Amino acid sequence: MIDRATVEKIKEAANIVDVVGEFVTLRKAGMNYKGLCPFHNEKTPSFIVSPSRGTCHCFGCGKGGNPISFIMEHEQMTYPEALRWLANKYHIEIKERELSDEEKREQSERESMFIVNEYALKYFEDILHHHEEGQSIGMQYFRSRGFRDDIIQKFQLGFDLTNRYAFANAALKKGYKGEFIEKVGICYKNDRGELIDRYSGRVIFPWIGVSGKVVGFGGRKLDAATKGVQQKYVNSPDSDIYHKDRELYGIYQAKKAIAKEDRVYMVEGYTDVISMHQCGIENVVANSGTALSLHQIHVLHRFTSNITLLYDGDSAGIHAALRGTDMLLSEGMNLKVLLLPDGDDPDSFARKHTAADFRQYIEEKQTDFIQFKTDLLLKNEHDPLKRSEGINSIVQSIAVVQNQILRDTYLHDCAQRIGISESTLINQMNKFIRDGREQKTRTVQPDTPKVAPTVIIPSSAPSSHASKVQQMLIQMVVRHGNKIIYNNVEDEEGNLQNISIAQYVYLNLSADELRFDEEIYNRILDEAMAHSNEDGFQTESYFINHDDITISNLAADLSQDKFHLSESQQVRNDQESLRNRTVHLLLDFRMEYVENRLNTLKREIAQATGDSERMKSLMTEYMEKMSLRNELAKKLGNNILV
Repeated sequence: MIDRATVEKIKEAANIVDVVGEFVTLRKAGMNYKGLCPFHNEKTPSFIVSPSRGTCHCFGCGKGGNPISFIMEHEQMTYPEALRWLANKYHIEIKERELSDEEKREQSERESMFIVNEYALKYFEDILHHHEEGQSIGMQYFRSRGFRDDIIQKFQLGFDLTNRYAFANAALKKGYKGEFIEKVGICYKNDRGELIDRYSGRVIFPWIGVSGKVVGFGGRKLDAATKGVQQKYVNSPDSDIYHKDRELYGIYQAKKAIAKEDRVYMVEGYTDVISMHQCGIENVVANSGTALSLHQIHVLHRFTSNITLLYDGDSAGIHAALRGTDMLLSEGMNLKVLLLPDGDDPDSFARKHTAADFRQYIEEKQTDFIQFKTDLLLKNEHDPLKRSEGINSIVQSIAVVQNQILRDTYLHDCAQRIGISESTLINQMNKFIRDGREQKTRTVQPDTPKVAPTVIIPSSAPSSHASKVQQMLIQMVVRHGNKIIYNNVEDEEGNLQNISIAQYVYLNLSADELRFDEEIYNRILDEAMAHSNEDGFQTESYFINHDDITISNLAADLSQDKFHLSESQQVRNDQESLRNRTVHLLLDFRMEYVENRLNTLKREIAQATGDSERMKSLMTEYMEKMSLRNELAKKLGNNILV
């Protein structure tokens, strides 16, 4: 357990801009910051980070919160895990007691897998640096690739002993469970049920996710051992914490440089990434031989919209560049391509050039995708059929671009480069666009019933029981509950006191034993009342940083301004304005309650036929509620209701 003082220290240290900035490229927007939402795919930024409130909020999907809830949602962590993540970021020491056996059993399987992976990373690193076999075999290999010590440490490279039982024996001896060693894929079981090291005799490349957690490993056979071996690399199998098509090698080490440079270089392999870092180019990641996935593109899009594919100039490199082109374009990425000279890959090229020379070469040689495909498919090609196929391929790529102006620009450039009329290309492009739409339509069965579109509801959203009036009233309590709206009010004992919004709402509703329909609203109001006399109590800050993450998320959501108004249109928050709005909302609350009760009475009266006593009682209450409704209507400025 983390003690209360440490929790408060973590909350105080956590800066919302700093925390969100670990995962999202933020740009100043007035008093706030803005970026692409990390919780849903979007091309126009709608994710707002407010330093003054210490919250973030997406106006597209509704997700957000304070630094803790953001980490919980983004990294799929529990509340204690998020606190530990922030403590580690801000170098805050957490002293925890040893978990009991029962508590260890209760730890989530996912957390246990991360713990095993973290142990494995340290184990492989230690073998590389301190074991004779690691030094003579593993380190010798890295030295032969020209890797410096600081780069080896930066990427936490390692080595696994040739003894195929060594890791499992060491891990089991340390108390790690065999089931999790097997589930993360570091070991597998043979026919005798023994745990066998998957990476034995290989150098190790850890896969570290965006948040800094070890999600998997790649192991490479050494050069001398690869002759006749088809499987030079072995990667972690898919698991609950690792899916190769969702990860990018080097993203953790590169994310800040990507945001700073506003560009990412995409390469194929581990050593390409590492050598470019050593050369001084850090905004680089690898997809390690797999086709780019939507998830990988979305991860990159959080940090930049600009990507350069940097591959070998051989047939494999050309194929790798081609297969990701259309998907990148369709997701709004600004795409450039650079194929290195024959015989060079990013690894070898980086080792022969300085960062300045490498960057200059990229700037001079990279081309947009139209030029790349034109050179590739049409250069020195005179066969009419093959030229037609090549032009179709280029136009088909242009057709997936979502931005119409950019699409038209690409088409105009294409027409000039290949010498075909723009109108011909436009007709062909429109055909591809129509065919694409029809293909999507055909995926829906003709007899599929129509359904309402999916609506994304933020996790902090109240249930349908809470009316708009109640939401607005509790929002007033959260945002302004500590503010005084009545001065020097005399209580029953003749003492003068000031009344805050939270106190006024609580006392007003309690007088008639009224409660919110949503229980979480009642909890907020009760707590606001309980703390209302404390010096320095601020309702918004208190509830945004509440220990109950549900209350925290709701408060963060309620604290957001849904619309950005000009200064002349903004709602005033002086004492008189706040008092008038609070009084009006309470009248609306009562009117809503009376209307609901009248509707209930109507139904009960219709069912009370034959029971004169009950009918009389119901009619009496009905007339009382009608009179109260008319009185409330007058106060609200409406006509008398009948």
